Amino acid sequence: MTPLDRRTEVEIVEVAPRDGFQPIGPFIPTATKVEFVRRLHAAGLRRIEIGSFVSASAVSQMADTPDVLDAVRDVPGLLSQLLVPTEKRGADALAARAPMVAYVLSVSDAHNRNNVRRTPAESAADYERFAARVPADIPLRLSLATSFDCPFSGRVETAEVLALLDRLVPIRPEAEICLCDTTGRAVPDQMRRLFGEAMARFPEVRHWAMHGHDTYGLGLANVFAAFEEGVRVFDAAAGGLGGCPFAPGATGNVATEDVVWMFERMGIATGVDIEALRRIAEDAAALPGAQSGGRVRAALRSRPELCAA
Repeated sequence: MTPLDRRTEVEIVEVAPRDGFQPIGPFIPTATKVEFVRRLHAAGLRRIEIGSFVSASAVSQMADTPDVLDAVRDVPGLLSQLLVPTEKRGADALAARAPMVAYVLSVSDAHNRNNVRRTPAESAADYERFAARVPADIPLRLSLATSFDCPFSGRVETAEVLALLDRLVPIRPEAEICLCDTTGRAVPDQMRRLFGEAMARFPEVRHWAMHGHDTYGLGLANVFAAFEEGVRVFDAAAGGLGGCPFAPGATGNVATEDVVWMFERMGIATGVDIEALRRIAEDAAALPGAQSGGRVRAALRSRPELCAA
């Protein structure tokens, strides 16, 4: 399975089971996580970030990721994406037979040190070692956290991101590159500028993705700005769940139902059943301890007939 290329389609990567669930305090039972993944897939979401291989002491909600992965292997057509922050955790994911791996590092020195106790340069070297271990038949994503803004040091300059990509892209040019608005403080012109310059500078990268948060209410505007630059892969979380434990002040991801609603109304196919997704989003937002967001599910709650409009 590969990301979609055609202008009339976009691929939405559902990240609620990882980014959405990870900041929730009360542990979500494994069976509940598995049920969410199955329901999200049934609603039409084909690539789902079902968890991460990280330190259980740092992110206890992800301790059962191997169990969730094993429980959804029988779902036909599901591409389970697993997040890893280091070569060591990546090796764990490969040993668990992860179908797709997303290696994450931060552009910001302060955020990367806070997250994995390394400089970005050290993580780049670690990524190179890990990428050499990933078989060619396993899709690889490289996610650059804090590509637009850092919770500790503020706005991240485009030149800083491009300089890091100069080091990273040649390692695995076929890898999907995801630029992440970790804090939700990016604005559309910044989104256009970074993606525009990055895509022009690295034509060998065939697949670009955007990961956004909605902290300041600009998540959907940033999705559209990235789309206008040619991005066709977008991360989103049902119910607008999310919030990075290592990014103080960041709220939830842009809501999947909002992204689906926007694109479908634009005539851009997502392959997602909006009414089925709305029901899942309602249940996700109701999880004990969940931090939710988004607007579409509330708007459709009283007007379900609009799901087919």
